[in-house]
Amino acid sequence: MHSHFFFFFFLVPLLCLLLLSFPHTVHCQCSKRPPVIFNFGDSNSDTGGLAAGLGFPINSPNGRIFFHRSTGRFSDGRLLIDLLCQSLNTSFVSPYLDSLGGSKFTNGANFAVAGSATLPKFVPFSLTIQLMQFLHYKARTLELVNAGSGNLINDEGFQNALYMIDIGQNDLADSFSKNLTYVQVVKRIPSIITEIKNVIKTLYNQGGRNFWIHNTGPFGCLPQKLSLVQNKDLDPYGCISSYNSAARVFNEGLHHLCVEMRSELKDANVVYVDIYSIKYDLIANATKYGFSSPLMACCGFGGPPYNYNIKVTCGNPGSQACDDGSKFISWDGIHHTEAANTIIASKVLSTAYSTPRTTFDFFCRS
Repeated sequence: MHSHFFFFFFLVPLLCLLLLSFPHTVHCQCSKRPPVIFNFGDSNSDTGGLAAGLGFPINSPNGRIFFHRSTGRFSDGRLLIDLLCQSLNTSFVSPYLDSLGGSKFTNGANFAVAGSATLPKFVPFSLTIQLMQFLHYKARTLELVNAGSGNLINDEGFQNALYMIDIGQNDLADSFSKNLTYVQVVKRIPSIITEIKNVIKTLYNQGGRNFWIHNTGPFGCLPQKLSLVQNKDLDPYGCISSYNSAARVFNEGLHHLCVEMRSELKDANVVYVDIYSIKYDLIANATKYGFSSPLMACCGFGGPPYNYNIKVTCGNPGSQACDDGSKFISWDGIHHTEAANTIIASKVLSTAYSTPRTTFDFFCRS
């Protein structure tokens, strides 16, 4: 009994970590065609969009491991989307707005920008704006292809691409920060789901057939929220119950949408990925994964219990970073460390959290 427990709960995560630490290891097989990925979202998958689009300073120590410089990512290293790209042995998906990145966008583009939400619709860089950017990018790319420009994504490439969506957290969090009640926040959820539905349908009408939809994480466990909210209703792990409850209601609606889209959009693959369960498990079983202080930021100001101060955030004067980020789940009070992202990626790649259970390389393998 104890030896099995040790193997599954200590060695297996360790093996996953070791596998993912080798950036050139091929975990999936894109045998049929080179992978093309288009991503829409917020800071959870922003690989430099905010920095490129607004010139917003994201200073060191962001990016201190792996990249050894700030790349506009809100982490000490790679994000989940980076690790998923590496599992396909493809390069990172470049931010659409990065004019100096040198990318030809031959393996897709990342439209995600930190702070993005679904509503209001026409505020940069809402999900609708990201979709409009994609439509402009696609039309211009196909113009160039038809004019004889080689090495760009052609119509077939757009059809076979993977369309990833990871958004909704800011809609919920911003609603709570405006002092809306739990009931008022939950009432807004169908409108958020409708925006995501419209984007999926538009991409489908554009020929897209492969969708990978992340639900939202337990944002009631973020050190930022815990430090800012007075009169907290905490669950057994120290997270804000009402926030996480709203996240679960949103996720239920998103899951229902994915089921609906699978039946309505013939020949579409719509995969729903339960990021919430993965992230909550990291908090609930932090010691099992080698993390200490699961509700405390590595980089911030103020010390225990949360090390978050909205006036002295990570990368700004006065903030300090812990020596070893691999012991922390939270990097800056809002986003995850590369160590946490690595475990999240290994669980996503396991297919255990996908409905239907699907390997991440499904869109370029078959």
